[in-house]
Amino acid sequence: MAGLSLQHPMAFAFGLLGNIISFMTYLAPLPTFYRIYKNKSTEGFQSVPYVVALFSAMLWIYYALLKSDECLLITINSAGCVIETIYIALYLTYAPKKAKLFTAKILLLLNVGVFGLILLLTLLLSAGQNRVVILGWVCVGFSVSVFVAPLSIIRQVVRTRSVEFMPFSLSLSLTVSAVVWFLYGLLIKDKYVALPNVLGFTFGVIQMGLYAIYRNATPRVPAKEVADDKEGIVKVPEHVVTIAKLGAPAMEPETHEVHPVDSPPMAEVAEPENHKAAATEEQGKVANNERNADQV
Repeated sequence: MAGLSLQHPMAFAFGLLGNIISFMTYLAPLPTFYRIYKNKSTEGFQSVPYVVALFSAMLWIYYALLKSDECLLITINSAGCVIETIYIALYLTYAPKKAKLFTAKILLLLNVGVFGLILLLTLLLSAGQNRVVILGWVCVGFSVSVFVAPLSIIRQVVRTRSVEFMPFSLSLSLTVSAVVWFLYGLLIKDKYVALPNVLGFTFGVIQMGLYAIYRNATPRVPAKEVADDKEGIVKVPEHVVTIAKLGAPAMEPETHEVHPVDSPPMAEVAEPENHKAAATEEQGKVANNERNADQV
């Protein structure tokens, strides 16, 4: 097999290095999914890049099996299928209902419908080397889509001036992985492996550049607010109003001390009122007696 042949020691070395780096790239989102598991919420994270990555890994396994001399492609993409499946399952566990439905739809459409259609058409309508060529270009097209998928994250970084949802480790590993697999494709003379990684390197450099620009920038929209917006939660911003005395902005606001006044007990309050009522009644009786005496 060309990928493992001793006649291609450099190709084997770059392929093995590519496996190691790509495996680390697959593990790069682990902090993200640990955060999802810890918070029991997907926050502002999206499932599209992981669904597309799973689909791409499935295609490359099919391509490597047809070509029969790409063992190193089979090993890394098999690992990718397992890891991406775990990520998607975890996402579906903690995603809100709307995000779950969207993820399930693209899974069925892409990983079942489109992959099944490609498998059926290449087996029925082509044979031998033509099948490899057709599938190779299909792999190139969808590998490009894997690198284009993070464009939504790049847009979010530019809009919010926050790199919270674009880990630097992932961008770096994607860039290095693209370089290694490009060299591997050149050494084994497989343009279908080499071509997509040119775009992968380009997007990786763009992501790292954005990270360098915005890592210390003040977010235009708080990352939490972006997450709430994606979850359908509307928050009213808090306003702090400071009231100052007109015409004297430099003076400290006047303060007035208020001292508590002890209230008399209820019994003491009620007692004077009773005495007052009794005195009034007594005065009435005296007045009546005087009128009676005058009449006599």
